[in-house]
Amino acid sequence: MEKSRIIQALQQSLPSVMRWGGAIAKRMRQYNIAVEGKSSGNANTDALTLADLTVQELLIAALRDADPILRTCRIEGEEATGDMERFSADGPLSIAIDPIDGTKQYRDKTGNGYSIICHLHDDSTPLYSLVFAPDMGPQGIWVEVTQNRIVCGPDNPEQPARMVLDSLPDVTAPRAEPGPGIYLIGFQHRDPMRAREVDAIPWKAGTLAGRTSDEMQGSIYPLMSSGDYIGSLIHSPNIYDFPVSMHIARVRGGDAVWVHNGESVHYRSLWMDHRAGMLRYPGIVACSEDREVLARLCELSKDWNPVRYAD
Repeated sequence: MEKSRIIQALQQSLPSVMRWGGAIAKRMRQYNIAVEGKSSGNANTDALTLADLTVQELLIAALRDADPILRTCRIEGEEATGDMERFSADGPLSIAIDPIDGTKQYRDKTGNGYSIICHLHDDSTPLYSLVFAPDMGPQGIWVEVTQNRIVCGPDNPEQPARMVLDSLPDVTAPRAEPGPGIYLIGFQHRDPMRAREVDAIPWKAGTLAGRTSDEMQGSIYPLMSSGDYIGSLIHSPNIYDFPVSMHIARVRGGDAVWVHNGESVHYRSLWMDHRAGMLRYPGIVACSEDREVLARLCELSKDWNPVRYAD
């Protein structure tokens, strides 16, 4: 009952504020808003802007001031800002936030795939996910995932955000002819090399298609929802954005697994990456709605180095 109430509260409170956050991000992107603050040595991880900090502050304030039941959840923000102490320190459910997923692309103005992400999870799996990609399409693209339903489609600012989400097409069923795309990130300078290894995996009438963050056009969450991408292969993914892919895959009958043993990923085994200030899953994780794709990704990468940093 409490899970249902929390999900309902998020469904009512998040859409409008995420749309506002998207408008702020689009406006701020016109200026030089890069800031320093992360030093992991990886350009994708270390990118940080005032938009990341501003949008997270906005999202956390909105959650704080919405239904009081949301304060019974823990808050996990990718950035170190916002009124987090107002929320539970030890609740069984947690709300994870990535205010600007794809910050390097956002900061450098090299693509439209950045997005605003929020998801609710227990210790094993996501329960509710909402993504807004402000620059994909004329007005932005939404993805909403509940425990048994996925919707995805364009925003329409002429209508309230919740009304738009309620009108979007149901894309829950596995795609009849999904694309071969596999998103790769986290392998540091080896990302392009690992992507080319994925390119060699036979699948259907051709092969899978590994794509790095620089090669992928758009955000992975709408691309997975629409079936343009069939999954991802990520080294030590963080808990703020990756779980949406896991959520999409699991609703469609697939999974996210550790490649070295094929076991389903959960939130009980996390590590703090102090270089980046992020909570991460350990090792390499494969994710797909297609169990055959999962098996092939695991076979390819099961012996790759599970340690994120060489030193």
